[in-house]
Amino acid sequence: MTVSIHEFTHEPKIAYYSMEIGLRSDMPTYSGGLGVLAGDTIKSAADLKLPMVGVSILTKKGYFKQELDPAGRQVELPDALDPSRFMQPLRERVRVYIEEREVLIGAWLYVVESATGGKVPIVYLDTDLAENAPQDRDITQTLYGGDLAYRLKQEIVLGVGGTRMLDKLGFTIKKYHMNEGHSSLLTLELLRRYKRRLDEVWDERSVWDAEKVRGLCVFTTHTPVEAGHDKFQYDLVAKVMGEIIPMSAMRVFAGQEHLNMTLLGLNLSNYVNGVAKRHGEVSQGMFPGYEIHAITNGIHSFTWVCDGLKALYDRYLPGWANEPEIFVRAGRISDAELWGRTWRPSAN
Repeated sequence: MTVSIHEFTHEPKIAYYSMEIGLRSDMPTYSGGLGVLAGDTIKSAADLKLPMVGVSILTKKGYFKQELDPAGRQVELPDALDPSRFMQPLRERVRVYIEEREVLIGAWLYVVESATGGKVPIVYLDTDLAENAPQDRDITQTLYGGDLAYRLKQEIVLGVGGTRMLDKLGFTIKKYHMNEGHSSLLTLELLRRYKRRLDEVWDERSVWDAEKVRGLCVFTTHTPVEAGHDKFQYDLVAKVMGEIIPMSAMRVFAGQEHLNMTLLGLNLSNYVNGVAKRHGEVSQGMFPGYEIHAITNGIHSFTWVCDGLKALYDRYLPGWANEPEIFVRAGRISDAELWGRTWRPSAN
């Protein structure tokens, strides 16, 4: 069934950006925990009828499918995705510049629907368009594939292209939520946009006029090790992205030595959180001087509970899927009934 994007543009939205979003096992738009968390967050938003729109990239070759050869070595194969099985193409196109070439970005629409009646649209960005050069059509093909230049190109599409696409589609965004640093380039697009709207010239004073952007942005950091934070040398940034804002201004927000995507998100967000209490403490140590809150990862209960237990919970704990605190009354379910609905391996 065809859905009109305009069904979702009548009220301001929270834009939730994530490089990967895991919604179903047969739709390889994710690689692991970050994507699964993003998918569960969006499903929960649909349950609660929150005004949200998701933004991600469409990886038609997925992350990879794992096989083992006769020697037990891992073999990585493409995990192909036919998006037309799950989502519908949109007509709109936006442009970004990569390596001084104009790159067109298209979009696909996937809608997460909840049993409560809530719906959350997800805009998947796609550069595999006939108008693009072959190397640009490949940008959104493989999740986390290629070298640093490939990664930077993907993050330009996600952060800069995604923000332009939401505008093109008619969304009014009241808050931009970056799920990990991969999407932090959206802050540079917002800085560029506000300077243009205000007809300001970049100078030493205007660099610090970033409160408008900070007021719009929220940042979630995930990986508590140094290697998990994307960093790009500025000569690579200049070659691939150019100066979306002056390089001197970019260094103020993203670091003097290299473009640190986590630092960029931290500096241009008015709220930052880790994904567990301990993780928040570790992240605070990694980035002293920033206030990093802790919101413990949760799951979308209805997705991860088997059908047998769903029926049991519906009987004894009505409303459990949307109100997890109801599980404090789980003692009313007998052990025998619980064991009877729980899968156990056969004796064979």
